[in-house]
Amino acid sequence: MRALRCDEPGKLSIIERDEPVAGEGEALVRIRRVGICGTDYHIFHGNQPYFSYPRVIGHELSGEIVTAPEGSALRAGEIVSIKPYLYCGACRACRLGRTNCCQRLEVLGVHRDGGACDHIAVPVRNVVPAGGLGLDEAAMVEFLAIGAHGVRRSGAGAQSRVAVVGAGPIGIAAAIFAKARGADVSVIDMNARRLAFCADEIGVDSVYEVSADLDERLNAATDGDFFDVVFDATGSPAAMMKGFSLVGHGGSYVLLSIVNADITFNDPAFHKRETTLLGSRNATREDFETVLATMRAGKVPTRALASHRGSLDEAPQLVPAWSKPEAGVIKGLIEI
Repeated sequence: MRALRCDEPGKLSIIERDEPVAGEGEALVRIRRVGICGTDYHIFHGNQPYFSYPRVIGHELSGEIVTAPEGSALRAGEIVSIKPYLYCGACRACRLGRTNCCQRLEVLGVHRDGGACDHIAVPVRNVVPAGGLGLDEAAMVEFLAIGAHGVRRSGAGAQSRVAVVGAGPIGIAAAIFAKARGADVSVIDMNARRLAFCADEIGVDSVYEVSADLDERLNAATDGDFFDVVFDATGSPAAMMKGFSLVGHGGSYVLLSIVNADITFNDPAFHKRETTLLGSRNATREDFETVLATMRAGKVPTRALASHRGSLDEAPQLVPAWSKPEAGVIKGLIEI
């Protein structure tokens, strides 16, 4: 079968490899869509933490069931989304039900070969039926679930004033699910085109393009209170550290970004506000189900999110092109 492999930084190729064989407790899935995300671009450019080459990429996956174990509720031909976080089920995090931060976690396409290929065998517990949704929608569940997970951890609700800093796919996901909870949502970014997308397609309440007077503008817009919940989705250490100053007294700061750097903050300012600081990693099955339900309710602009697409054979040329800001990609989908 074919697979998309990153051989080394800056080099992608289509390789041939053996078809997988489903083991005990595994389903065999014919992959039909692969979403390309920031992690894949970081892998291509050589700046993804916890990564070794060569590696078959792809962790935003949808497909059709080929075979499933006897007794499984999965049916041949059923459209499914794949939860790419392979967890041990035995460590402290797993015992607490927080399989998204398993101590032995392996993510498809990062720690082990991923799903940008014709077929993959995965544990049944990692397969989530799409329930009447299509292949495009099912492939976008994973990145949306990361935003949904962060919003759930934050406790944001109808009385919350929320700021999302960074309008890439993960920031967009956080904005979608904060809006779904009834929050007043502002999005902050340097890219006017992405801000326009958030306003036009998500219906966020306010957008702010980064400028020298941003603090003054936010101060005026919030009567000096700033925000109940701030989400960082920038992937920038400088922006992550700056975000502490946007949190209002008694507020929360949620770091959706992960960077290979130390993040520091001013302790007196942190304590003065009694700030709650939260890390948010990956997503759980509950978050996948939340995304699917929100999609079925028509509250996720999936057609607008899927801005670019191409075939698996084209992927070695498309992924580098999509990684450039001027390409205007929101979410690129590889069709198989």
